[in-house]
Amino acid sequence: MRVARPEEYEALGELTARAYLDDGHLDFGVHDAYLDVLRDVPRRAAEAEVLVALDGAGRPAGGVTFVSGPTSPWADIAREGEAEFRMLAVSADARGRGVGESLVRACVERARATPGCRRVVLSTQPGMTSAHRVYERLGFVRTPGRDWEPIPGLVELRTYALEL
Repeated sequence: MRVARPEEYEALGELTARAYLDDGHLDFGVHDAYLDVLRDVPRRAAEAEVLVALDGAGRPAGGVTFVSGPTSPWADIAREGEAEFRMLAVSADARGRGVGESLVRACVERARATPGCRRVVLSTQPGMTSAHRVYERLGFVRTPGRDWEPIPGLVELRTYALEL
């Protein structure tokens, strides 16, 4: 687990896009613009912190974008005193091996090391049930009062928070 390197950006972007597409969380047409965002790891890495988990051969097995506070262009729901993570994705062949949980733990550790950070927040789609189980196992709780729709009527996001 470490910060992604430029030579990994393309593979990590494609892994992230494939995870969202293959799991049915995006479809071509309505979400084309977001698919481009998922693939644009160089931009995310320049404006936030992109973490990567590597497989035994040194290839990306998963990744996540960590946002240290609400002033980042990548903060969707973070408020003062909160960190956020987004775009958690694990390759199909690495699932069930703790990669996603390790990425979430790395975000929590970074949040704890961020001065003034008291909470970690995230948004997730209702169908991302495997991720929900990881969040809940790590102590995140649902915050339904913060649920939101980035594309009203088309994309609903549920929120979770972890008090540090």
